[in-house]
Amino acid sequence: MIHELASVDPTARIAEGAEIGPWTYVGPNVEIAQGTWIGPHVTIARNTRIGRDNKIYQYASIGEDPQDKKYAGEETYLEIGDRNIIRESCTIHRGTVQDNSLTKIGSDNLIMAYVHIAHDSVIGNHTIFTSYCSIAGHVIVEDFAILGGYCAVHQFCRVGTHSFLTKAALMSKDSCPFTIVCGSEGDVHGINVVGLKRRGFSEQTIRAIREAYKIIFRKGFLVEEALKELNSLELEYPEVQLMADALRKTERGIAR
Repeated sequence: MIHELASVDPTARIAEGAEIGPWTYVGPNVEIAQGTWIGPHVTIARNTRIGRDNKIYQYASIGEDPQDKKYAGEETYLEIGDRNIIRESCTIHRGTVQDNSLTKIGSDNLIMAYVHIAHDSVIGNHTIFTSYCSIAGHVIVEDFAILGGYCAVHQFCRVGTHSFLTKAALMSKDSCPFTIVCGSEGDVHGINVVGLKRRGFSEQTIRAIREAYKIIFRKGFLVEEALKELNSLELEYPEVQLMADALRKTERGIAR
């Protein structure tokens, strides 16, 4: 179902059951799987693989060259999973050879209008990107994270699973899983209790996450001291282990 006014490169592979709207351009080495709907006036530049049952709305620019001065025309790639919704005027760029040459988006994500996802970023599953938010290159956004409108994430940061960046938050360090990050300094203000309850976390697990939060953020411990205090909770609750792992793995530091 390719509209007669669409322009599709002969090297593109469009599965039966995919739909391409009018005035949309599909470039070389693009693969679009069954059930995906591409609206009108969309650009899918090149070297992009799009999975099943996605919806991409008008004026989105997908798989374009990275906005990186080091980029010199190398063959780099973008992969998008299944059942994502990508709304109007979003921009999602391919990777660079300075990283893994790949930008990767998982499945079941909602990416609202005017969102920018830069080169080499890795997005998990079930995330929400609210309109006008932007992430820089080499950012990792873990499963179930929510990014509020107009928020921005610095290069090489990690947005932890189930964390929530409020509107206009500016994040220059990693967010610990399950936390809320606010404001122009990227300060942490508690755990994402509402989100955790909506996703079926038990009261006992939320209490354990709350206790881990107090150890990390409210008791004045250094990182190594906090990790020792978390040890027993880690063994009992895998969610607390995710928080402790964030402390161990961070390269930019944890937002506090």
